[in-house]
Amino acid sequence: MIALLRGVVADRGLDRCVLDVHGVGYLVFGPAATLANLPADESVTLHICTVVREDAITLYGFDSLLARDTFEVLREVNGVGPRVALAVLSLLSPGQLAQAVERGEEATLVRVPGVGKKLASRMCLELKGKLSASFSPLPAPSPQPNRRLTDPLALALAQLDYRKSDIDRALSDDSVPDLDAASIEDRLRAALRLLARPS
Repeated sequence: MIALLRGVVADRGLDRCVLDVHGVGYLVFGPAATLANLPADESVTLHICTVVREDAITLYGFDSLLARDTFEVLREVNGVGPRVALAVLSLLSPGQLAQAVERGEEATLVRVPGVGKKLASRMCLELKGKLSASFSPLPAPSPQPNRRLTDPLALALAQLDYRKSDIDRALSDDSVPDLDAASIEDRLRAALRLLARPS
């Protein structure tokens, strides 16, 4: 089982990168914020969670052991698969997630694409006491070089397997409300209507 990879980023997308380790390219999925901050042409280290299924072996990479451990604990919640767990860690740091869970702040969790009220309630119940108590203020996402990389709409469309060109089209079209102008649900509906039409 792979637990750590060190190499150079050969390619990256919204939720994945290819890490070149001595000439072998590993496809690694990870939180958008982590991937956006990986330096180009420099050696980077990712802590890996290897998920083995009958039809695939998938690698998930994180910039710290805490983030990797949080991902693994998240996946223990019924209804939280790897994609939802990545979406959570794309919007919230491990400390912010722990704070939201301990305080029962379901409204913070439902901001994550794929997390509804029932799942947010279950997460607060099942994760209480299991996450790091090292809290950071909410909301306080770390600054990103490209705001689009952590836009919840971009993450939601990536999870629905839309191509980067389609995601860029949705984010730049006037028919899709801006990040601060509407809820993620309304923005996603508008984006899906747009993408259903021929480009």
